[in-house]
Amino acid sequence: MEIESITSTPSPPPSEASAQIAALLIAAVAIGASVGMIRWVFQRVRRGEPLVPRRSQEPVPWGGNDVLVVTILFLCIPVCLLGWLPKPAEVSEGPLPMSINQLLGNSAAMILATVAAISYLRARGASWASFGFTSTEPLADCQRAVAGIALIVAPLLTLAAVLDRVVPYHHQIVDFLASHRDPAALAVVFVSAVIVAPIVEEFFFRRVLQGWLEKRQAVALYGVRSGESAIAISALCFALLHVGQGLAWVPLAFFGVVVGYLARQTGSLLAGIFLHAIFNAISVVLVVAAGPPPTGGS
Repeated sequence: MEIESITSTPSPPPSEASAQIAALLIAAVAIGASVGMIRWVFQRVRRGEPLVPRRSQEPVPWGGNDVLVVTILFLCIPVCLLGWLPKPAEVSEGPLPMSINQLLGNSAAMILATVAAISYLRARGASWASFGFTSTEPLADCQRAVAGIALIVAPLLTLAAVLDRVVPYHHQIVDFLASHRDPAALAVVFVSAVIVAPIVEEFFFRRVLQGWLEKRQAVALYGVRSGESAIAISALCFALLHVGQGLAWVPLAFFGVVVGYLARQTGSLLAGIFLHAIFNAISVVLVVAAGPPPTGGS
């Protein structure tokens, strides 16, 4: 991206200027934090100590057929619900553009699919505790989420920026923010990316899918133990969900390994959800800080 001279570039609105300052601060803090965390990780690995102590936990009660049903729910409910939304040509102008309606509809569909999945698994005998939304050490899990962000945010966002040069990144929220910067639009993006997506995705990939894979003692991937195989498979599936968004699936595969490791070691989704939310929030701030794309000129 070329930077024009300050005399030919209009001053950004106050909100975007604040976002740019926040982005610079995030970058500086992220780089320093990542360097410190990488050194800490190497020291723990050298001493043969786990990065996160593993807690005793019961295996999830659902089986492969249940995972299949939940997967179908997550695939079909959004298609059915979003199919009821009017197409752009059929929508009269109103206070909320159609794109906002689509984002809200997508969030509602994901929440509905999660509720349906939980209801189904409850009917199959799963307890509330088996869903992983609680923790025996909530404060410690939040601290581990912050440590995880410190470890990965600078390397992964740098990798994403490099890959964006190879294949441009595309995402519906990024496209949406390119033309919508009002408070209502930012609020919808925050709810969708920072609240709904972390809860829904961590529940499906790290609890429903990975929890089942961990339970299957026969799971093995090229000689790797079952626990590591479960993390790798769920991380790969999570990354493949983002195919079509450029090469974003590559850094997201590494992201999936980190949150998958936290889920396995703690037996809870709390750390992963919190880490996921912070990561998405940082990404949104960086997108807003970049400003809308130029409409013309060089």
